Amino acid sequence: MDTAAAVEQVVAHLERHRDLPIELTRELVRIPTVNPKFEVAEGRNRETEAQRLVAARLADVGLEVERYEVTPDRPNVYAYRAGSEERSLVINGHIDVVPAGDPDTWSVDPFGAEVRDGRLYGRGGYDMKAGIAAAIAAATAIHECGLELAGRFEVHSVVDEEAGGFGTKDLVARGRTASAVIVGEPTEGHVMPCQPGLEWVRVTIRGRSAHAGWRYNDIYPQRDTPDRTRPGINAAELASRFITAVGQLERDWGTRKPAHPLLPPGITTINPGVVQVGSGIGPDGLPVTMTNPATTPDVAVIDFDLKYLPTETSAEVRAEFERFVASWAAQDSWLREHPPTVRWELGDLHFPAFDTPLDFPLVDTIRRQRAALGRTTEVTGFVAVCDGAFYRPTGATPLIHGARGAEAHGPDEWVDTESIVDTAKVYAAAAIEYCGLS
Repeated sequence: MDTAAAVEQVVAHLERHRDLPIELTRELVRIPTVNPKFEVAEGRNRETEAQRLVAARLADVGLEVERYEVTPDRPNVYAYRAGSEERSLVINGHIDVVPAGDPDTWSVDPFGAEVRDGRLYGRGGYDMKAGIAAAIAAATAIHECGLELAGRFEVHSVVDEEAGGFGTKDLVARGRTASAVIVGEPTEGHVMPCQPGLEWVRVTIRGRSAHAGWRYNDIYPQRDTPDRTRPGINAAELASRFITAVGQLERDWGTRKPAHPLLPPGITTINPGVVQVGSGIGPDGLPVTMTNPATTPDVAVIDFDLKYLPTETSAEVRAEFERFVASWAAQDSWLREHPPTVRWELGDLHFPAFDTPLDFPLVDTIRRQRAALGRTTEVTGFVAVCDGAFYRPTGATPLIHGARGAEAHGPDEWVDTESIVDTAKVYAAAAIEYCGLS
């Protein structure tokens, strides 16, 4: 059988069994898998149960399955069908989800997997259990059609993506990679061959404590007073100035750096996400006292979410940001003597950028297969970040393709049921074309 005939066969099989990926998505949504780094609650942190289901389904369709814990009660699933390395393909998805939040903001049960008017509602259905279900359905169709792939085909279902990709990092560290990777994050059916890099960086600014009753002395030092109290240096005010300056740097990057053709102008954002100001600094690097406005604070800790272009390297961007911090501090007499400190990989978070060439075969495969389904497909960039970042340093070529929906991380998250079926068909066709037939 040639490749085209094999693709036609699996697509027809999935059309006949179109309920499979939809119902599997519903099963997975009904098993709450809230990342315990964000919320620990009775019945909400059931990653082990969900991964047991994923592993069983993949084993049933002829894949070898390994399941191991990244951290206690948080297992990865690695499933594969043996084949050549040269044309090996991974479909990656994460099983963990963010908390549902206030249930009163939902019009449905966040974990009920209710289907209305072609939309499957529930936390994690869109981001991204539909992608995992589509991968399992694709593997099922290939198996039930009796097809043997020449290249190794793998499905990676991982934990802890939402907190920084630590499940995939662990899996890759064990040598589980391939020559190509499709990450099943939702993409509205588009194909996304690139993403920006992401760093979490902490800047700590030190001031000098004083009593707020003598704040006038901080602003107008009493030079004629013998043995005068040393003026305080308010770290909150230094932090405010610094955040304003970073905002100017952010605008400079957005206008000066050449825009990537697949990403919005200004993607190089530097978001001040967490600001903690107080007196004294503890062993964790954070202010000790943050409840006493009668003290001039002497420490400000600012955590930034910083993105850089797919064409840049982390080393380049880190050096550029550190030069900016040093230049800003050099304008102030206190800061020249007490320069801010910069700490990278806050929370061990670091997503490298990737920029897959547009002529990579899977880009064309996805576009053609979707066209055969009567769907239009844009080639664009992923504005967020995903686990594809961690495969690229191993030599793998990643891209992102997944289902259509909306409200990721928000109330009434939903995924389009028809797009789940489409995604399964595309994954199966991609595996056949890329891995080849034996």
